[in-house]
Amino acid sequence: MIVEINNLVKRYGDFLAVDNLNLSVKEGEIFGLLGPNGAGKTTTINTLVGLTKIDSGEVKIFGKTLKDHEIEIKKEMGIVPQDIAIYEELTAYENVLFFGRLYGLRGAKLKNMAEEALNFTGLWDRKEDRVEKYSGGMKRRLNIACAIVHRPKLIIMDEPTVGIDPQSRNHILSSVKELNKQGATIIYTSHYMEEVEELCSNITIMDHGRVIANGTKEELKSLISSENKINIEISSPNFTILENIKSISGVKDCQLEGNELKIISHKNSKNLVEIIESINSAECEVFSIDVEKTTLEGVFLTLTGRNLRD
Repeated sequence: MIVEINNLVKRYGDFLAVDNLNLSVKEGEIFGLLGPNGAGKTTTINTLVGLTKIDSGEVKIFGKTLKDHEIEIKKEMGIVPQDIAIYEELTAYENVLFFGRLYGLRGAKLKNMAEEALNFTGLWDRKEDRVEKYSGGMKRRLNIACAIVHRPKLIIMDEPTVGIDPQSRNHILSSVKELNKQGATIIYTSHYMEEVEELCSNITIMDHGRVIANGTKEELKSLISSENKINIEISSPNFTILENIKSISGVKDCQLEGNELKIISHKNSKNLVEIIESINSAECEVFSIDVEKTTLEGVFLTLTGRNLRD
């Protein structure tokens, strides 16, 4: 494991922000960390980057305790904060050089790696422009360039696509995949569930300072999904069709609303063909079929009682 959090506790006065949290991140994965506001997600991220001192528990990164090896660990980490952390009065190139120096880069190596970072984020052609002239999306991309100039093994990205245009957002998502392909482990937080579904191989959902679920997106969906919902619009519906469909193996219920059959079936029953054949045998025409799929957003809402953006 590249990150191990054991029994982490953090209080702010009487408020328990993180409650005996246990969390691990495998080397080489894109790890999604989700939670509604107040879930303890930000406190956990701040702990990993050394901004928050814990009350108890242990954090190990690269197999070393953060408490005893903080400076050494930070040299191998890249941080993309939610709030853009760059200097607008400087050029993009000057920004990347500045952050590279913070990580100990010097001379020709610094210049070469700064060029690589700006090329990677698509900003090399605008390197001499002052950042104040950049769009919001370009600033986000520069934020990433500053975080990866030293080629970190672990990159923490906290809401890296907030408030940007679709083109920059797609560029950032592609960059995340490419960084991971090049060997970086990435911890990714977002309020956009579709990003997490697209990027993350493993996902943890936090609420009230604790992990309430973790696994692949398929494993998380299986937590609440034991049935399929099938909606079929047909011509000339009648109640005989309802009874015939209800008798099909795996079908839990079938209701008629207007011209639409609302069918609930056990998951993995593989009975859709039989259902359609039953409708056809009653000489009814099928106009449309919609199989409702369990979404990660639905899992999140079921487990936390809140939407991700609440």
